Amino acid sequence: MWQCAPSTTNTRMKSLWPFKTFGCCDWLSPFCCRKQSLYCTKCDSSAITTNSLSIISSIKMMRRPRATTVNAVKYKDVDSDLSFSQTASSDEDAEEWRPPKPKSKAPNKTARGTATGEKKTTAKKTAKPKEAKAPKESKAPKVPKEPKPRAPRKPAAGRKTQAAKSLKDSEASVLAGMERKKLDNDYRAKIGGIQTDCPEETGAEESGTSVRTKEERVSFIVSESYQRDRWADEGSSQAGLGVKKEEVDAEDFTFDEPCLKKQKTSAACMGKPTNLPSSEAQSLRNELNMNWDLIEVLSHLTCVERWVCANIIMLLREENTVPFMVRYRKDMINHMDADAVRDVQMVYEELCSLAKRTQSVVQTLKKDGVLTAELEQNLRSCRSADELDHVYSPYKKGSKLTKARRAKALGLEDAASALMNTPHTLDLRAWIKPGTEGLSSVEEVATGVEHILADMMAKDPETLTYVKTLCEKSFVSIQSSVSKSALKEKEQAKPVQGHKTKAGPEQNKNKDIDKFQLYFDFTCNIQRIQPHQTLAINRGESLKILTVKVNIPDRVKSDFTRWCINNRWRPKTFAKEELHAIIRNAVEDSYKRLILPFLTRSYRTKLTSAAEKESIAMFVRNLRQRLLVCPVRGCVIMGVDPGFRHGCKLAILSPTSQILHTDVVYLHNSNQQREAEKLRHLMTKYSCNRVVIGNGTACRETESFFADLISRRYFHPLDVSYCITNEAGASIYSVSPEAVQEMPDLDPNLRSAVSIGRRVQDPLAELVKIDPKHIGIGTYQHDVSAGALKTALDGVVQECVSFVGVDINICSEILMRHVAGLNAGRARSITEWREQHGPFINREQLKLVKGMGPKSYQQCAGFIRINPQTLSSVRSSSNQAPEVPEKPAAKKGKGKTGVNVSTSFNPLDQTCIHPESYHVAQRFLSLVGGSVDQIGSTTLKHCVENKVKTSSVEELARTLDTTPETLKLIIDGLTQPPGFDIRQNFGQADFKRGVVSMSDLRVGAVLTGRVDNTALFGAFVDIGVGRAGLIHKSNITLDKLPVSQRRRSLALGPGERVEVRVLNVDLQRGRIGLDLIRVLQ
Repeated sequence: MWQCAPSTTNTRMKSLWPFKTFGCCDWLSPFCCRKQSLYCTKCDSSAITTNSLSIISSIKMMRRPRATTVNAVKYKDVDSDLSFSQTASSDEDAEEWRPPKPKSKAPNKTARGTATGEKKTTAKKTAKPKEAKAPKESKAPKVPKEPKPRAPRKPAAGRKTQAAKSLKDSEASVLAGMERKKLDNDYRAKIGGIQTDCPEETGAEESGTSVRTKEERVSFIVSESYQRDRWADEGSSQAGLGVKKEEVDAEDFTFDEPCLKKQKTSAACMGKPTNLPSSEAQSLRNELNMNWDLIEVLSHLTCVERWVCANIIMLLREENTVPFMVRYRKDMINHMDADAVRDVQMVYEELCSLAKRTQSVVQTLKKDGVLTAELEQNLRSCRSADELDHVYSPYKKGSKLTKARRAKALGLEDAASALMNTPHTLDLRAWIKPGTEGLSSVEEVATGVEHILADMMAKDPETLTYVKTLCEKSFVSIQSSVSKSALKEKEQAKPVQGHKTKAGPEQNKNKDIDKFQLYFDFTCNIQRIQPHQTLAINRGESLKILTVKVNIPDRVKSDFTRWCINNRWRPKTFAKEELHAIIRNAVEDSYKRLILPFLTRSYRTKLTSAAEKESIAMFVRNLRQRLLVCPVRGCVIMGVDPGFRHGCKLAILSPTSQILHTDVVYLHNSNQQREAEKLRHLMTKYSCNRVVIGNGTACRETESFFADLISRRYFHPLDVSYCITNEAGASIYSVSPEAVQEMPDLDPNLRSAVSIGRRVQDPLAELVKIDPKHIGIGTYQHDVSAGALKTALDGVVQECVSFVGVDINICSEILMRHVAGLNAGRARSITEWREQHGPFINREQLKLVKGMGPKSYQQCAGFIRINPQTLSSVRSSSNQAPEVPEKPAAKKGKGKTGVNVSTSFNPLDQTCIHPESYHVAQRFLSLVGGSVDQIGSTTLKHCVENKVKTSSVEELARTLDTTPETLKLIIDGLTQPPGFDIRQNFGQADFKRGVVSMSDLRVGAVLTGRVDNTALFGAFVDIGVGRAGLIHKSNITLDKLPVSQRRRSLALGPGERVEVRVLNVDLQRGRIGLDLIRVLQ
């Protein structure tokens, strides 16, 4: 790959470990020791200058027992045919990744002399980095034979300088000095400003040939370049732990793998880059009153462009809902999906709550009289609740007086200041006050000064940033082990030989201990620990079964101590040896007593927060899949809530979910023949050929009973089939106030049967009645924040209900509550208006409803449908003309006076087109030669397709003075057939006629099934044997997924039909191991 320029190669170096370099395409091998020029035979890169000593030093560094995490450097705004990630090992030559600087600026220089055009006479010292001199004008880069855009590399000049310097120093000093300088450069770059993981959008595009990627937590479709690039194994679950991105082989792909997700955009900007109005921005700054810019921090934390963050903040402050933004404001949010917008909203709310808490802390400290200007600046500079707690904790009421505050109370703060600024004038003996505790001797004075300095170091932003940088480059691990109390309880719970123990709390406690056996001796790098492992460790710790600690290498302490003494906390003038000893003791005390606990808390908090977010994201994905299951329409269904002693509860439902009959049958007693005849009579009477069985107690026995009757053609001439559905939450719903109001005369057990049947007829309409956390989705439900989980799940319910749409004339009040822009009060008002005035004829009549203001109408109007078929059926059933006042009379208080609404039906009201775009839709129909009466017809669809072929959507949008996003939505609304439902693209419940038991399974058997639930470690699949099998995440790989589903967060979800192979069957423990073959379309 690499060859010596003069074709001389030192064969002795060929056996050395290959060395990775920046700016080229492959490994550097072999090395050349006699010559200093190498070139790449593949891409003809410019020469790399090196020497034998620096190579050997680098190789020795690579062989150190330290983590050599691979960085994946992402590049933005590169040519479209070069969407790639350049990798670089984190050895001595590898810099931590930073966003590329704008081309117009001069390149920054470091003390290592890596900038182009740097003088060769750089500083020779390695212990203390110096400020680099101003760079000269950059030389023109060497033009290769076949020019290809690539990442900027360290120029040859800088490497020559480094090589020359290494010849003069010893090998050890070279290693130490180079590493210290690299770390210094890293921490200086970090404290110089906000380091964003994704650069801001540039204003100009070069001839439309560039491709933009925005780093945000959005699901992305994996392209071919993904298999070459291999996204990093961090992101949402490792947010804030470091900017290192580790390569992941394609074979190690798992659907739950946390990462910084991308969303590819077109060559030109898809939205409208805007800034907040000056008055709005000033108002926002005044509200927060912090030392950082909200939009900049939000962009950094979410990896979303600044202009998108500004637009989202503006839309949220205008009280827009997430579904409305995602569907009708795509151009402003750059086509982000609902999950991504919710993530930005969540971080925005966290920052706002942090600002409010900071203001409260400032007021409290001001009231206590301990607030100083420096302390206030430190508080207002905090960017997380963890940082705020670290600064505020010493001043909390009730906390004991810290050692530093006691020393300050003795007046030793001036002595500590003199030690750092003018140590040659400091005489500790002058501070002795005999008889005063803490000042009675030189040793006590020195101890007090040490405590003050230690406190200053622990709160210094530069010091904390540097020690975090050291940790990021080291192998920091989390370790769990069984606690002594758990071991003692386990020993006590062991039965004495010959004596039997009764099952009770002691035995249950012992079972709980055994559940955590995997974590009795567990160690993992914090960069690689999985979210479910973090949550399991936290649960074990809360149960006092596990003890957990964070291990930070001793090398971090030694490097940190050396840097503090020689750089940051070095006295400005000459100091005596005893004063240097005070500083050394202060550094060690600060690290051990203050900084190390802070780092441990910080890592634990970040890991827990990231794991909670990933667990909540799993809940969100599972709930969305469960809600969007395609309904089974047009047939009579029997819902069965199985049971033994109390019988099986039956509910026969009409195609419109009306209750036709309820009953109880005892299928598992001696009179099975009589009960079978009863079932046949009911099914024949109501022409019912679909049976839905809940998956609770007696499910398998009930399924066998129906399967036996079907196999004997007992229900002939009816072709009867059955399915099993998840009944989680049905019992809770059956006794809820909503169920009592809806079915007041039914027994709660029969209400459960009704709910089970309706879950197949219309899953969305039925499941919204149940608290999402009771539906039986996700894992570690009780280990995550209840408030965050509820907010996320409620947002998904609102998103699903809104995107599916509701028929305002027949939907229930409970379903209506979840439409964007509506709430319980407005839903009740709409129901009352419907009861008083009859069905809604058009969307404009919503303006007449009590509590429906302009903003509420704007948010909900696009998601509400007026279906002409249901409108006519409701009219015919009521046999009365609707009483719709065109101009309602004036009322006292909040009256709807002067509201003019039409009383005629508008065909556009049955589409997803928003009323604010009706005038554009009318002009578009005139342009294509169609009319509103042709909506959904084949004729109109052909006219629209022909028009779009002759003129692009962008040209048509300019002609109609609208955005391409709005026009695409109008085209969809006009061409979709009447009654279009987005759920028709999702799978239905699987009905079957036979049953298979777990004992019938054989290893290697190929089966089809449906994903029942997904967890952070795999997917559970119902294969029809009464026990769900587990596809471990290691068996869910890219090559087994269709291209449309190659998303790290959406690979598999509830309702997906899959083909699987049986790997193992454990009858004793009831476990089935499966391998994914493919996803069935």
